[in-house]
Amino acid sequence: MPADQYGHKVIDIPQELAASQQQYNGEAGRAFIAELPDLTAAFLDRWGLTADGPPMHGVSALVLPVLRRDGTPAVLKLQLLDEESEGEPVALRAWDGDGAVRLLDHDEATGTMLLERLDSSRMLAHVPDVHESVLVIARLLAHLTSFAAPAGLRRLGDIARDMLEETPWALKQIGDPGTRRIAADCAAAVREVVDEPGDRLLHWDLHDENVLAAERAPWVAIDPKPLAGDPGFELWPALASRFDPADVRWRFDAMTDVLGLDRARARAWTYGRLLQNLLWSVEDGDVPEEKDLEIARRLRDPRG
Repeated sequence: MPADQYGHKVIDIPQELAASQQQYNGEAGRAFIAELPDLTAAFLDRWGLTADGPPMHGVSALVLPVLRRDGTPAVLKLQLLDEESEGEPVALRAWDGDGAVRLLDHDEATGTMLLERLDSSRMLAHVPDVHESVLVIARLLAHLTSFAAPAGLRRLGDIARDMLEETPWALKQIGDPGTRRIAADCAAAVREVVDEPGDRLLHWDLHDENVLAAERAPWVAIDPKPLAGDPGFELWPALASRFDPADVRWRFDAMTDVLGLDRARARAWTYGRLLQNLLWSVEDGDVPEEKDLEIARRLRDPRG
């Protein structure tokens, strides 16, 4: 990592990360990006780390490959602290490396984490057989959701009730009758299950780019946005990744089989996930994604 004229370590912030922070977090995102170089340098010093490659990033986090004092590879993950990211170390401690990336250290004040280093070049998204990818995700979900959710996480019941309160307003904003009907149907399905939201530890975002290979295990989940709830709320990412409308039903049936879920209940919570996406689109003034609408149509078949 280069140093400035005063000897301070500096890091180049990826422009895509800066742009996404600006888009999604506004002033807080700009402040986070401005602080990142100093924050990174502080944790390299604090935890005795050496940078070991260029930084990586997703939509919200900077991930820097590092070496620990004993030479062990790891990654330093820095992200804006919010209700999603503050739950990540809670979930990772609960899983303790069993199906998920292992947490090595954590700073509660900033949300900064030191994680085991996985093989970022071997991502489940690179597996050409999409059905095998879906089954890997299903098996991981079956294991991860076998854990009871620790106290203090966001709860699906609260999220679902908030969505139902917002739905009447959102329906008035949707001009297309077909889209409005899908949103109303999704809300009706959620009303049927909202009083039994579940208590399992959910990952919430387990798609094939959030599963990496490791030496200690074939596949490991990363980047959870955890909450407490019903495993049926976990299925949407694998239905939408590498999207194929004709494959939606196979994926849904395969995942519910592997997880041992009641299909009617799992369908209702998948509709809940679609309702969440539709509401976000309406709030942002955007048109709902056709992919989400098509998943809802494909799951309308009541068989199973």
